[in-house]
Amino acid sequence: MRIIPADEFQIERSVEYGMPDQNETVRRIIGDVAANGDEALLRYTAEHDKMTLTAAELRVTEEELQEAYRSVDESVLQAIRLAAANIRAYHEKQKRNSWMDLQEDGTILGQIVRPLKRVGLYVPGGTAAYPSSVLMNAIPAQVAGVKEIVIVTPPATAGAAGINPYILVAAAEAGVTEIYRVGGAQAIAALAYGTETIRAVDKICGPGNIYVALAKRYVYGQVDIDSIAGPTDIVVLADKTADPQYIAADLLSQAEHDVLSSAILVTDSADLAEAVSQEIDRQLAELPRRKIAAEAIAKSAILLVKSLAEGVETVNRIAPEHLEVMVQDPISLLPLLENAGAIFLGSYSTEPVGDYFAGPNHVLPTNGTARFSSPLNVDDFLKKQSIIQYSKTALLRDAEHIMTLARCEGFEGHARAVEIRVKKEGEQKT
Repeated sequence: MRIIPADEFQIERSVEYGMPDQNETVRRIIGDVAANGDEALLRYTAEHDKMTLTAAELRVTEEELQEAYRSVDESVLQAIRLAAANIRAYHEKQKRNSWMDLQEDGTILGQIVRPLKRVGLYVPGGTAAYPSSVLMNAIPAQVAGVKEIVIVTPPATAGAAGINPYILVAAAEAGVTEIYRVGGAQAIAALAYGTETIRAVDKICGPGNIYVALAKRYVYGQVDIDSIAGPTDIVVLADKTADPQYIAADLLSQAEHDVLSSAILVTDSADLAEAVSQEIDRQLAELPRRKIAAEAIAKSAILLVKSLAEGVETVNRIAPEHLEVMVQDPISLLPLLENAGAIFLGSYSTEPVGDYFAGPNHVLPTNGTARFSSPLNVDDFLKKQSIIQYSKTALLRDAEHIMTLARCEGFEGHARAVEIRVKKEGEQKT
């Protein structure tokens, strides 16, 4: 793994997303599904997933969910249940309350917090299955109070109903029973616009391939979306006290995701940098997904800094999705680490702990967006309504200021809406 001074490292942010032909394909699919509903949805499922279905076969049945339970490993089921409990407990602490402020003159100002009514979750399929993704998306929505949660997932994975049984079991454990075997851009279109079988939702969340990501961007405005996620990334900030084996393992844990993944070590120790570089080579040779990880590591780097203070500046500049802090006193740096999706403190807080089990959400801002974005949370499934009940006393008191501001902006109609009330109250008094 290359070792370079931190000030020579250039951060690459993707600006264009998707090739022109991919964007055109997505536009065509979405338009077709929006116009032709189930007919287009089933046609694309046959074309892309090689599965011929009828509209009646799109939804996973209760019997198929039960069959999934019979086919999963008991130890995995237990892990799913424990992880779900941790995720739920963490997100329960994020809940918000509505509030009202009654002022002395009778004016009431407030905010009503309401859950979204219906949310769609995309769960990737293909060559892999991610039950953790089901839990991380569905549970915050449930905690928020969303009544209708629907999952779409490609039918070409494996197991019960053509869907990986662990996805089905994770969905059921999270309390989701409305599941459809459909994937790709056509699934996003169905969620956004609705078909005869799948009713439209208010928001779409969940990761997917480039076509899913482009489709989510395309339908934004028709529905809300969580984000347009880029490739995953990790930064480890470490000093000479850190264990090079731990660091190498954690960098590789992200590098194995995708050839576009980024895995960076920031350290003020040249000896540690060299030890980690050698350890990565050793561990990489034994990694089942070494071909993918090797390509990602080749594009990544170990960044040498002169001090931990410079290391903190470098981390904040990168704004990583995952940040591990392996220094002698990690908690002391926490107030200084402004830009990171999730911060893992200490040698035993390895990133997979957050991916699967601890409780905080693993849906995190990528591509440097941790500068202004947050992890998926309960707020993402809530909407807030402002409440204003102005009393007559308050309106008469503030009328002149309101009219002044309205006329300053050139909106005479706004000013007159206030003025007519002031005049009428004055006439009634005389």
